[in-house]
Amino acid sequence: MLQSLFQLLNDHQIVLMAKPVYCTLLLVLTLFHSVHLSRQQLQPFQSNALREIQRLLNYPSVLGSFNNTWDFCSIEPTPSLSVVCYEDNVTQLHIIGNNGVPPLPQSFSIDALFSSLVVLSNLKVLSLVSLGLWGPMPGSVGKLSSLEILNVSSNYFNGFIPVELSYLRNLQTLMLDHNQFTGQVPGWLSSLHALAVLSLKNNSLFGTLPSSISRLENIRILVTANNHLFGEVPDLENLTNLQVLDLESNYFGPHFPALHNKLVTLVLRNNSFQFGFPAEIVSCYQLQKLDISLNGFVGPFLPSLFALPSMNYIDVSGNKLTGRLFQNMSCNKELAFVNLSSNLLTGDLPACLQPTFKNRTVMYARNCLSDKEQQQHPSSFCHNEALAVKVWPQKLKRHNAKAVLASSIMGGIVGIALIVGLSFFVIHRRNSWVAVKTPSTRLIKEKVSTVNTIKLLSDARYISETMKLGANLPAYRAFALEELKEATNNFTHSSIMGEGSRGQIYRGKLGDGTVVAIRSLKMRKKHNAQTYTHHIEMISKLRHNHLVSALGHCFESCPDDSSVTIIYLIFEYVPNGTLRSCISEGLPGKRLNWTQRIAAAIEVAKGIQFLHTGILPGVFSNNLKITDVLLDQNLHVKISSYNLPLLAETRGTGGAGVSSPGLKSNVRGRANHEDKDDVHDIGVILLEILVGRPIMSQNEVMVVKDIIQVSNKMDDTARRSIVDPSIIKECSAESLKRVMEICLRCLSNEPTDRPSIEDVLWTLQFAAQLQDPWRIDSNHFNHQLTESSSLEM
Repeated sequence: MLQSLFQLLNDHQIVLMAKPVYCTLLLVLTLFHSVHLSRQQLQPFQSNALREIQRLLNYPSVLGSFNNTWDFCSIEPTPSLSVVCYEDNVTQLHIIGNNGVPPLPQSFSIDALFSSLVVLSNLKVLSLVSLGLWGPMPGSVGKLSSLEILNVSSNYFNGFIPVELSYLRNLQTLMLDHNQFTGQVPGWLSSLHALAVLSLKNNSLFGTLPSSISRLENIRILVTANNHLFGEVPDLENLTNLQVLDLESNYFGPHFPALHNKLVTLVLRNNSFQFGFPAEIVSCYQLQKLDISLNGFVGPFLPSLFALPSMNYIDVSGNKLTGRLFQNMSCNKELAFVNLSSNLLTGDLPACLQPTFKNRTVMYARNCLSDKEQQQHPSSFCHNEALAVKVWPQKLKRHNAKAVLASSIMGGIVGIALIVGLSFFVIHRRNSWVAVKTPSTRLIKEKVSTVNTIKLLSDARYISETMKLGANLPAYRAFALEELKEATNNFTHSSIMGEGSRGQIYRGKLGDGTVVAIRSLKMRKKHNAQTYTHHIEMISKLRHNHLVSALGHCFESCPDDSSVTIIYLIFEYVPNGTLRSCISEGLPGKRLNWTQRIAAAIEVAKGIQFLHTGILPGVFSNNLKITDVLLDQNLHVKISSYNLPLLAETRGTGGAGVSSPGLKSNVRGRANHEDKDDVHDIGVILLEILVGRPIMSQNEVMVVKDIIQVSNKMDDTARRSIVDPSIIKECSAESLKRVMEICLRCLSNEPTDRPSIEDVLWTLQFAAQLQDPWRIDSNHFNHQLTESSSLEM
């Protein structure tokens, strides 16, 4: 556990400058080794508990043989196991697995494991990492009253964070990273007064960060990255010990959080922060890493950040920061990484950021700087954009809202009026110009905001909100058998569209003229009506603009076999062909252009995101293929085959609504990375979008992937040499590069290395944003994008 804690500190570039802290940690390390040297004889009931833990975790090679005289306290520590004893008690237990390989036995019980752990009542440090543990964390953990450090990272724990953890009054470190905990960040965490490290990254937590978090006076590291959290960050200015704050990839905002000036690492990347960038941040003299990229910050950039005495990492890319840079600006000599890309900066690149500094990585593309080594917009672009987004700067320290309102209401009214007027004028002029200069064409381009779209939250009370995404569909209802017979001319052979494993798929036309696809399923009556009703209720919720959604159902008793029920599922009918037919099989002049292809990929990702998070439990392992992606009359995507809950045990293989193996339980399914299986399938679709030809086998996937991997490491010329010739001249260098990068990440051999569906969606939206201004600039200045070398984001 100590090793894990030091690794966390190292990851966030923490310098232990306080001598008492350093000495305390050194003392802990000394005790850690000295205790191992002393031979302690455990009480028999503790030895028995360790043997039971060994049996439950299937770890005979780690804990040794079963004999009554085995001295657990004398086991030499290994990377997999460390047992620390004091007198006749176990005080530390570290068990580190290999991502659940080998898997836990079928008889494994998380409750039994924690019941055995509770016997070790003097445990101060407990690490159970990468063991494949799954299920809700038992409340019995609250009985480990001596616990000071708890690390259960990289498992498959789900459900709420148990309230029983609040009983652990001595807890100093709580690490729940890389699990599937849901619910809100609990307010009772503030009762853990000794808590110094709280890390909750890579879970499925939602809601706002509780204001009570500001009462954790001893907190040094606070990490909530990669969750579904949103809203304003509580006032953290009184947390004077806070050194690391990492809120990456949530939806916090829009105001910059109020913070103390002793921060060492601040990561706000990929959130929904807006307004001005606070000038007070330059008073954080211990700040080493600042990452506010991929937000909506506007207003002046602060060049004095370059010269902060401890600064070595700055990333402000993907905002709308303005200001003029000068060559004579100074930089801290330790500054190793700077990313200014995709802002509205003008002037000259400072001399201290020039390529002559070999150990310094600097990226500044898509600004309006005079240095043309990396792609720049014309100066007019930054000027016009700055007018459209000009706002008053935001302060780091928030004052009393009423006082601000009273002192600035008149200025605010005048400022808003000016902003609205200027914005309307600029946008009107620009839209008029684009309408004249840009050819009229039917696009499915996604209009992407500079602020991230709120994720669909996987909690039942949000289902009604996600249902709005299918609001343009007819209401789901029960159909009468007579309606279906009339729609299909009594299910004649001529109305059959295809065959499924359990019945036919018919094309029908309802009385109101709506064309539908009707799938028939023959089901044995081994379940009661309530079970079928539950499945139907699940199907009725799978309604989304980018799914071929179910419109209703109908039950019929099979006339030939009384033990069989026929279920008819009625779906939308999508007549416009597949995505493949519009990319790799259509005539060259009628294929989707680059902008349309990105938009189609975005809509595929949105459909999959809804399947994963729009209902409970999510629908995973959908075996998605490009031939399952249909286009409607407006060229919008509709995913036709996905793993419907009702078909989980039928293992159907064809027709509308199913193409994959049955849906497993939500816990075991996520443990098997079924969500990342869908991400891999999106990667295969992106391959075909890029190369513009059918990819028919896994071997071909690997070959094309390797080619893209090599070319993406080279320059823009190499990248363009392998894409579909019909889009070579249409796509911007950075847009193409972004799509290639996310495609390769999706196709990673290790499921854990693949991005989340939210990451895929965001990256594709960003690629669309990168493409849009390039198109406008290209038309306006009548030139093509030059084949620049190795532009880095």
